[in-house]
Amino acid sequence: MRSSGLGRGFILSLESAIPQVKRNVSDLTNIPVRHQQWEGWPASVSDDSMTLALSGISYPCHHLSVCRRSSPANAQEPTEECTDVHMISDSEGDDFEDASEFGVDDSEMFGMSSSSCRKSPMMPENSENEADALLHFTAEFSSRYGETHPMFYIGSLEAASQEAFYGKARDRKLLAIYLHNDDSVLSNVFCSQMMCADSIVSYLSQNFITWAWDVTKEANKARLLTMCTRHFGSVVTQTIRTYKTDQFPLLLIVMGKRTSNEVLNVIQGNTTVDELMMRLMGAMEIFTAQQQEDIKDEDEREAREMVKREQDEAYRLSLEADRKKREAQEREEAEQVRQEQMRKEQEEEKEAIRLSLEQALPAEPGEESGEQISKLRIRTPSGEFLERRFLGSCKLQVLFDFVASKGFPFEEFKILTTFPRRNITQLDPGSTLLEAKLFPQETLFLEAKE
Repeated sequence: MRSSGLGRGFILSLESAIPQVKRNVSDLTNIPVRHQQWEGWPASVSDDSMTLALSGISYPCHHLSVCRRSSPANAQEPTEECTDVHMISDSEGDDFEDASEFGVDDSEMFGMSSSSCRKSPMMPENSENEADALLHFTAEFSSRYGETHPMFYIGSLEAASQEAFYGKARDRKLLAIYLHNDDSVLSNVFCSQMMCADSIVSYLSQNFITWAWDVTKEANKARLLTMCTRHFGSVVTQTIRTYKTDQFPLLLIVMGKRTSNEVLNVIQGNTTVDELMMRLMGAMEIFTAQQQEDIKDEDEREAREMVKREQDEAYRLSLEADRKKREAQEREEAEQVRQEQMRKEQEEEKEAIRLSLEQALPAEPGEESGEQISKLRIRTPSGEFLERRFLGSCKLQVLFDFVASKGFPFEEFKILTTFPRRNITQLDPGSTLLEAKLFPQETLFLEAKE
């Protein structure tokens, strides 16, 4: 803390006792401590042995007035001096000896005007959504305490929980919930000295998802309690309720577990950087042990799932092979049916042609007909013989039709003589047996065409 009087300033630690403040004001104002009459100290100041941190003064600004107390000897005389003393945090003005060093009037530097104590809230009241509220919080935090601070998660508490707890076990983190209260005497120091310490910022960034909320306004506090009840249960909500304003800010360390989320630690504002780091590291030890178990369980589960997937895939491939085999068999059977049907139809067609040819053949002449008769003997591929008498004047086409009527169509078989070898089917079907020299008798044989 630093305080001011008529023209000089001095820096005091939060651990400074109230008598130290009074002695410094005495140096500035020439008002002895025993003659100082103060106004503005909180009602909680019961004795001069209190430190500033425990006195209950407002941060970052507190307005005090000090006057010279009249002695009995000059009780009728007016008060000789009266000075306003304005307390502001060290972070708002580091090492200085005189306000004139900054080119400003002492009354501006040390708060003679109450407007210098006013600042915008860390978080607006009744913001429409949590993301907008967190953006405002981050911007105001940076404005007050600088850019070196934890990376606050921009989004709802539910989204921050999802980010921290519900990824792969190796990627999970602890959730740090920072609860700010501007009405607490500890907030300014905790933010400037703890939350902005390089070691704390680095450790939080590496191991935590950090989410923040401002509970200075009752509406925002009620909203936070509703969110905590929904995500962490009523026990956490009741725990937050038990903390008084001067115990803020709070840093809740939350770990995600299989069945519920657990608050590992609640760190109050009256701590040191070393103590804060130790408690963060302690929470990390608990979390790391749990995380290793989760990783092991997850690896085993994934291994089981991999085996199951491989078995399922093998089963699927087996079913697929069976299906293809069955389909191939069905296609083959269908093709066989189709081929059989075609063969049957062809046979029926051939039979119909054969019958029509057979019926169209002229009658076989008798041996005593008196006409020129040609007697033909035809050997089939199976070795059997076909014998028939024809008139010598019959056309070769009649011979072809006779052979076809016996199941040896002209398109598939050729008729050959034995010696000399001649292909009768190449002759003109309109020529007679006499012209073809198949008279009075001849032995022929059938041969399949290539």
